[in-house]
Order: sequence, then structure tokens, then C-alpha cells
Amino acid sequence: MILAHGLGGSADLPIPLTYALIGAAWALTFTFAVVALAWRRPRFDPATPGRPLPHWVTAAVDSSVTRAAVGLLGLAFAGWVAVAAAFGPQNSSNALTGVFYVLLWVGLVALSVLFGPVWRVLSPVRTVARLFRVRASSYPERFGYWPAAFGLFAFVWLELASPDPGSLGAVKIWLLIYLGVTLGGTFAFGTRWCSHADPFEVYSVVASRCSPVRRNADGRIAVGNPFDHLPTLPVRPATVTVLAVLLGSTAFDSFSATPAWRGFVDAHTSGAWQPTFFKTFGLAVFVLIVALTFSLAARATGGVSRERRRELPGLMAHSLIPIVIGYVFAHYLTYLVEKGQQTVYALLGTHDAHVYYVLSLHPSVLATSKVLFVVGGHIAGVIAAHDCALRVLPKRHQLTGQLAMMLVMVGYTFTGLYLLFGG
Repeated sequence: MILAHGLGGSADLPIPLTYALIGAAWALTFTFAVVALAWRRPRFDPATPGRPLPHWVTAAVDSSVTRAAVGLLGLAFAGWVAVAAAFGPQNSSNALTGVFYVLLWVGLVALSVLFGPVWRVLSPVRTVARLFRVRASSYPERFGYWPAAFGLFAFVWLELASPDPGSLGAVKIWLLIYLGVTLGGTFAFGTRWCSHADPFEVYSVVASRCSPVRRNADGRIAVGNPFDHLPTLPVRPATVTVLAVLLGSTAFDSFSATPAWRGFVDAHTSGAWQPTFFKTFGLAVFVLIVALTFSLAARATGGVSRERRRELPGLMAHSLIPIVIGYVFAHYLTYLVEKGQQTVYALLGTHDAHVYYVLSLHPSVLATSKVLFVVGGHIAGVIAAHDCALRVLPKRHQLTGQLAMMLVMVGYTFTGLYLLFGG
């Protein structure tokens, strides 16, 4: 069974949990002290242009030939995977589960961090929309990112709470529903459905805000400071919910592997659907905790109107993106590198090819990278939140208004490391 869980637990990671927690505490405290005392004015501006790449790069990327070719390749790859799913071995060795849980869910983040929102070009649904000349149309603004949030929750539910996450049939059903809803929404609302409601495209857009690659105001592709890019995340209804699903589900992924949780579920349930109910409830609780704690911390400031207070969680939501990316790589990088090889071999029909366990065979490197991803993501989140607070909070409350957010960030870090190292 292939699931997008990180490999290994606390037993095989050589860094003691206490050291990791102490290091994280010092790193976050030092970072907050520095930014609070020496960082008195905003330094990141989404309007700041990046360093433009040569004109031919933008021309090549924006060429209709290039976009059509990449889109058709994405559609052809989807067809190849569909053939493998239908005619390959109908068990866990089928390539579909690896493509779904590893290449799509984790690989999409890596590509988006490196190159920007790549799903806009790779999406088979967008390619079909282009072939049928579907254009942007009206989309109810009140929907915001809610369809994407539900789609992302449906994905993590299948992975972490469903009765049989590795079931080839369950993955097929999920993908058929996804294609039906996304194609139907695209033909009903145009390509704006893809940008607002497709869970994978919204996921790609979120991850791309950590990318150094961006577009300048004139449309030219440029390389710039990712901290200038982070605040460009669109603020729409359910923006915080999307990030809460991504962060809360990753935390629940680790929590669900702890002996205490497993023992509790085994002791209080029987059959297949009772454990699913408990897991679904636990997953929802983790997502709700992230959404509530972040929203309350963002609103915990004085000197603002009631309307402005309601806007603050959305305006500061981009500060969660580095934390989400850090957790994704801390949890799933091993799977992407090692299970990704197995998936590619399965697609090529070479199941007996040698897999290079470049991370699992070096536990010290693996453990250090996990800690660095988590702590680095939180430090970047603290910096982004502080800079945003300087822009959106009243001058008299720019420091005191961040104290609740700092406590929440510290709590996220400690909880994440504790769960990451096996509880």
C-alpha cells in the first residue's frame, strides 16, 4: 500500500526530541526578538519587481506552441496513468496510487516552489477546456476557495481517514468524482472555476508563493525575493481554510501514527467504518484548531475597526505558507525521492529496477533535514507575519498585536516537531 507518509519515526532519527525542541525555541525566540527590535518598517512589497529574465524566456514560456505542447503532454500522461490503472496489476503495485499520493500530491509542491503555479499548464482539465475553447466566465465571488478547500479535505480524508487509503478502487472513484466535478464546473463557470475551485490548482498557487520565480507587472518572468511574492496570495473566502486543511492534515498525519492514538482507536472501535469515524473526527479537529488559533491570533490586536479585524486573518494568511511547505518536505520528501522512483519504474513496467534509498540510508541527514524544514518554515512564517503586521496594524499596536501570533507560531513549532519525531 502506497501512502504519502514520511518514512521512519523517532526510533530511527538520531536527533533527540529535547534537543530539537530547545533548538526550535531558541531559533524562534531569537528571530522574534530581532524582528521586533530591529525591524520597524515593512521591507517586503508585492509591487517590488523581480530581476527580469531574458526576453526570450518569457516569449518561450508564453508561446501558444509551448503551452499547447506542455498541456497535451500532461493530458497524455494522465491517459497513460489511466491505461496503467485499468490494465496494470489490480493491487498495490499499480502505478496509479504512487502517481496520486506521491508524484501529484508531493511532486506538485516541489515543482510549484521551483517554477511557479505549474498546474495551470499541466492540468488535464484546463487542456480540455482549451481544446473546447472554454473561456473565463462568471464565478460567484462568495464561493471563493470553498470548493477547493472541500476538495483538499476530501483528498486528505482519503489518505488519512478512509477505510482503505491504498485501495486502487478508492483512488479511481476519487479521481472520477474529481474529474466530473472539475469538468462540470469548468464548463458551467469557465476557467475561473479552475483557478478558484480546482484543489490541485489552488494547492499549486499556494506553494508557488514560496517560489523565487514570478511575473512582473509587465508580464515578464523574473526572479525575486520570495518574501515579496508571499503577500500576493489572493485573499478570498476560505483562504485561511485552505491553509488550515493543508497544515492541520499534515499534523494529523503524524499524530495518527502515534501509539497512543492507534491504541485508542483500536480499543474503542471495531469493523471498518467505526475507525473511519474516529479518524475523520480527529482530522477535522486538527484542521479546526489551526483555523481557529490562527484566526484568533491574527485578530488579537487593538486599534482596528470590527470590519478590519475580520479582514486580518485573510491578510496575514500568507505567513502560513512557509510553514505548510516546511511540513510537506519534512514529512514527505523521503517518499517523493524513494517511492517516486518506484512509481516511475511501475509506469515504465520495470518493477525490478533498483531503488536508491538516498535518504533512508543516511538517518542523520534525514533527521537534520526534517528539523531544518520545520524550523526554517516557522522562522520564515514569523518574518512574513511580522512584516505583514507592520503594514496592516495600527502603529501603536504593531508589536503588541503580534504577541498572540508569536505564541501560536511557537505552539505550532513544538507540536509539529513533537509529532514529527513520533510523539
